[in-house]
Amino acid sequence: MFFPTAHPWAEGETLGEHLQRRGVDRREFLTFCGEMGAVLGLSTLLTPKIAKALQQLQRPSVIWLQLQECTGCVESVLRTSEPTIGDLVLDLVSLDYQHTLMAAAGDAAEGALAEAVEKNRGSYVLIVTGSIPLNEGGIYTTIAGRTAQSILEEVAAGAAAVIAVGACAHWGSVQAANPNPTGAVGVSAIVRDKPVVNVAGCPPIGDVVTASVVHFLTFGRVPALDYDGRPLFAYGKRIHDQCPRRAHFDAGQYVGNFDDEAARKGWCLYQVGCKGPACFSPCPIFQWNTRTSWPIGAGHPCIGCTERHFWDTMTPFYKRLPAVAGFGVERTADTIGAALAVGAAAGVAAHAVATSIHRARQRKPLPVAGQAPAAQRESGPSVTTKEE
Repeated sequence: MFFPTAHPWAEGETLGEHLQRRGVDRREFLTFCGEMGAVLGLSTLLTPKIAKALQQLQRPSVIWLQLQECTGCVESVLRTSEPTIGDLVLDLVSLDYQHTLMAAAGDAAEGALAEAVEKNRGSYVLIVTGSIPLNEGGIYTTIAGRTAQSILEEVAAGAAAVIAVGACAHWGSVQAANPNPTGAVGVSAIVRDKPVVNVAGCPPIGDVVTASVVHFLTFGRVPALDYDGRPLFAYGKRIHDQCPRRAHFDAGQYVGNFDDEAARKGWCLYQVGCKGPACFSPCPIFQWNTRTSWPIGAGHPCIGCTERHFWDTMTPFYKRLPAVAGFGVERTADTIGAALAVGAAAGVAAHAVATSIHRARQRKPLPVAGQAPAAQRESGPSVTTKEE
């Protein structure tokens, strides 16, 4: 892994010039830009635009705050093969503060943070991992005598973009699970004056963080977000709709117990608690550790960790969700068509019966010449008429 201080930049040097000086050729760089475009769901026609924007950048400043969390998200982002162009790009941003990775500590680290905020005010990217505890005045997480809330408010005020990485920064994660003793909340509960990109997951996939940073550096804005602030390029589809075991779900082929014959055959994990039908995430596509594997690929059901409040709403993790509807993959189009035809015929028949009843109720007998209507014959005339 390349560290931020391993390859110093020359004064005024652009990213393109620095990559060239380090021996990264044009083909490698364009390949990376194309891969990032694919991750972002962009047309290949935009690859040159991504490349042009990145190579003309002077070293952008990134400040990374770690608040109330376990450092698992940092580990996930760092777990990539070595070396990759993705490592190079993340290395080549100026990571001016990250207290787990930086060499400085104590007053020197806090001085680096203050200097980075002041020097790059309005232009730096703020990455946050960890939740923000609010109970008891925020005493559950303090750094250098200051609460997590006060640090976040101060640093976010000068940021050009805010990226909340992981479930803790997204909404609070396990700390915010019932009864939430620390009063943990996510970044967007504190930062309300600018968009917050929620890279959801416990932990999230490192490629989504890389792509979100690249999108901002290329277009000068955060990517399109869903209702919960998650980038649509990554969280726009359910795991269930992209899962390689989906055919087994449709065929009614389920794992009943871990390590049974169905499990060894790679059948669907729905009956043992898989939350894929209710979880939006790119796990089946991006995977972890440079596309090595992912939970369902390793035989473990999805626990829905990209969804808000999953510790409360998705538990118990090994119990199945309520019934999820869908046609079985082994049913033919003719079978499905016949079922629809029967349903349509039943609907037509019901409509015909209802129409007949309606018409019967409104139908009135034709009057006979010289004879009053039946209602009047039974009850007599309702008004007095003049006799001729």
